[in-house]
Amino acid sequence: MSAPRRFLCEAIALAQANMENGGRPFGAVVVRNGSIIARGVNEILRTNDPTAHAELVAVRAASQTLGSPNLAGCAVYASGHPCPMCMAAMRIAGVGEVYYAYSNDDGAPYGLSTAAIYADLAKPFSEQSMTIRYEPVRPESGPDLYEAWRQRQAGRG
Repeated sequence: MSAPRRFLCEAIALAQANMENGGRPFGAVVVRNGSIIARGVNEILRTNDPTAHAELVAVRAASQTLGSPNLAGCAVYASGHPCPMCMAAMRIAGVGEVYYAYSNDDGAPYGLSTAAIYADLAKPFSEQSMTIRYEPVRPESGPDLYEAWRQRQAGRG
């Protein structure tokens, strides 16, 4: 069995077990150097946390295992097509590869597709369903937020 197939089967098994325990049908594993270093299932219903997607739960666990927010050299295997939030988090973490077993098309008949969110996010801010507006507010006194950050970072070096 190929590595992607083996790890995707693991993600699907996690999703099935989560579903049997009253959760949503999503599971994910993070793999580094051919070994699973973290697992996650969708915990939205259990935690009432809308960000507790299987991929993010697994990424958080992997970061704790590695003691670093940098997941370069890792791959994520997910039972379903990762949503834009999960994709963004995996990119920010440095994940190099993402594999998924069920597509948005597969999930659409069951209300398990995030294709509409991807489509909305592809539009300019002014055309998206959520109001997104840049308001250039700066502190009335004290240092500029980002300049203070730069100075703190320079002081650590």
